[in-house]
Amino acid sequence: MKARDTLFVGFTLFALFFGAGNLIYPVSLGIESGTSYIPAIIGFVITGVGIPIITVAAVSLFQNGAVQLAGRVHPKFGLWFTAMVYLVIGPFFAIPRAANVAFETGVAPFIGKGSMTLFLFTVLFFIIVYWLSRNPSKLVDRIGQFLTPALFLAIVALVVGSFFMLNGPIQPAGEKYESQPFFTGFIEGYLTMDAIASLAFGTIVVTSFRDRGVTGTKQLTISTLKAGLVTALGLAGVYVSIGWIGAKMATEGSYDNGSAILSSASQIMYGDVGTILLGGIVGLACLTTCVGLTVACGQFFSTRVSGLSYQTVILIVTVLSFGISNVGLNQIISYSVPVLVFFYPITIVLVALTFISRFFNHSPYVYRGAISLTAIIGLYDGMAAFGTDVSSLTPMISQLPLYELNLSWVVPALIGGLIGWLIQFVKGHPKASESYQN
Repeated sequence: MKARDTLFVGFTLFALFFGAGNLIYPVSLGIESGTSYIPAIIGFVITGVGIPIITVAAVSLFQNGAVQLAGRVHPKFGLWFTAMVYLVIGPFFAIPRAANVAFETGVAPFIGKGSMTLFLFTVLFFIIVYWLSRNPSKLVDRIGQFLTPALFLAIVALVVGSFFMLNGPIQPAGEKYESQPFFTGFIEGYLTMDAIASLAFGTIVVTSFRDRGVTGTKQLTISTLKAGLVTALGLAGVYVSIGWIGAKMATEGSYDNGSAILSSASQIMYGDVGTILLGGIVGLACLTTCVGLTVACGQFFSTRVSGLSYQTVILIVTVLSFGISNVGLNQIISYSVPVLVFFYPITIVLVALTFISRFFNHSPYVYRGAISLTAIIGLYDGMAAFGTDVSSLTPMISQLPLYELNLSWVVPALIGGLIGWLIQFVKGHPKASESYQN
């Protein structure tokens, strides 16, 4: 295994992760957190970089990837949970969101918004996505060697310009970041979807290493961690830099979203050339992420649904993503946030249990107890985020530790795991089925 191959896989993983949310959310955090920027961005990097890379490493421990990882709860749970994850990060939310951000940042500033221009753009966009996704064995070559360097150079040009051309003073933290900036940034990192997406991207990374002759579990994990370090350094550097752009833009005006902040910053620094540069950054970022997610969906569903070939699945994914993309960005975001609030804690608990499962003999009872209580709290949080009236439950849920930090699922997860461990102890230390162990 050559160091060059590890570097290219790391570049590919960086490009797969770096999509729409990875651009618009850090810059929004920067402008809102102001003088509390440092603790806020540290929290964001933990959920936006650290947890996704750890999740990719966890997936590399299993021969059958995320299905086997989640299957320690129960084989059927492993299949259905993973299938829902692929749909969430694929055609239902992440891919349409990325296509819309690419349109609003890279196309709309020049030709304006409109249903017909969005329609025409998404037709071309998804034709390219489909073409790049047709041969997954060439994914690393196409993205790792060509698209990622171009994306990274464009980002560097934007960031370097900010240090010389944006001189606005840092403003006091907004209300959202006044009291607990670290934990607010931690929760904001959910919106990137990367911890959930890493359940799918982990399989792509492992497949890339296997194609290069790496077969042993230990070797795969070590290689994955090395590539993940490349990815982590790139993502963390970009998040910190782009967030700082937002912090410097607070005195330039008020903005509706991160795309508007970046567009204004680009215009201030480079004029119309800056707008074109930003369009190139966003277009490449969203394209590479959409390709990675389409490939991941194709590989997953084609191997688990009889009669569906890989080519058929990616065609279905691109057509479905195309249709949902034309609903509009605001509608997609409004429906995706509650889903992420539900799925993220479950994913974090699953990964945490993976690395400590040998201490409780891989018992499914521990998994089931921890995941069940986490899911109950996550369901409440998701319903609240969706706008459902849950006021009758709030007095009880609000008594949980860490409720004010939006981490009320942590203690229930620990309690559920402990209950599961006690059941395991009483029943005689049962193990997870052999096919769902490391």
